[in-house]
Amino acid sequence: MAVTESVTGDAPDRGHPHRPRAPGPARSGRQARRAAGSAAPLWLLAPGGLLTVTVIVVPFAVAIVMSVLDLDQYTFRQWLSAPFIGIGNYAEALAETSMPHAIWVSGSTALIATLVALPLGVAAALTTHLPFHGRALIRSLYLVPYVLPAFVVGTMWRIILQPDGVANHGLAQLGIDGGLWLNGPKSYLALIVVQAWSSWPLIYLLTLSGLQGIDDTLHEAAALDGAHWQAKLRYVVLPLLRGPLSLAAIISVLHVFNSFTLPFVLFGVPAPHDVEALPVLTYVESFQNLRFGLSAAMAVISLVLILIPLLVYLRTVRLDTTEATT
Repeated sequence: MAVTESVTGDAPDRGHPHRPRAPGPARSGRQARRAAGSAAPLWLLAPGGLLTVTVIVVPFAVAIVMSVLDLDQYTFRQWLSAPFIGIGNYAEALAETSMPHAIWVSGSTALIATLVALPLGVAAALTTHLPFHGRALIRSLYLVPYVLPAFVVGTMWRIILQPDGVANHGLAQLGIDGGLWLNGPKSYLALIVVQAWSSWPLIYLLTLSGLQGIDDTLHEAAALDGAHWQAKLRYVVLPLLRGPLSLAAIISVLHVFNSFTLPFVLFGVPAPHDVEALPVLTYVESFQNLRFGLSAAMAVISLVLILIPLLVYLRTVRLDTTEATT
């Protein structure tokens, strides 16, 4: 036995039972290939990482630097040597400008428009989920508000909401005086209607994808139990759509909150006070008042406000995933 062990070298040294064997050439080659294989996915992420750094990280870092400088039309050419004022731009944006009002306009518009668009998108998905003659055409028509550019949507609704436009003409047939929709208090309602009209197709798409992911056996089991369509919708469909609907609501809120083109084209600049959205105010401070440092601070604050609901959603999804796996 001792001779066999010494010849083959397979048994450990009896004087050192836990002593590891020195790796041979074959094992070293396998370890090198395994290490190279584990590093391969990191190289695959390099193009996307480089694009992310170029498009997101670098502009965000530049915006932060600009936001702490007293940067305007007089110091823009030598902006690296502009006076450093720290959080002065942030304090001015929140205390001396109409930014709090703009945050309220953007936030309330995003919430109300999403609440209006949510049932519209769900109803549209429910009506086109089951096959019927002409379903492809109906689905294509439902996507028209989504595929149209925001500039086209804003221009179209600007024409509709003119004092002598289609909206007031239709209301006059019902004996209702429409009045001014692009200026004054009614402009806020007009902005909500237009944002909801352009947002509900996205909710429709995500809801439809959720409906197609529901197993048919659940519908069959509910039918065997004698459940009507109202009961199936309440106890089977809607609970399983909680994830897609939450994602659709978050995306819709963020999209409307950060929307610039639609209110810019619809109301122009300077926008009426009732619809002075945060992106439009940031644009005015930057490209009209030429307060580049102040507008950079507004942009950073906007990004922080956008990240809050996004992080809440990601935290909720992670908790749901953890509970499901446990």
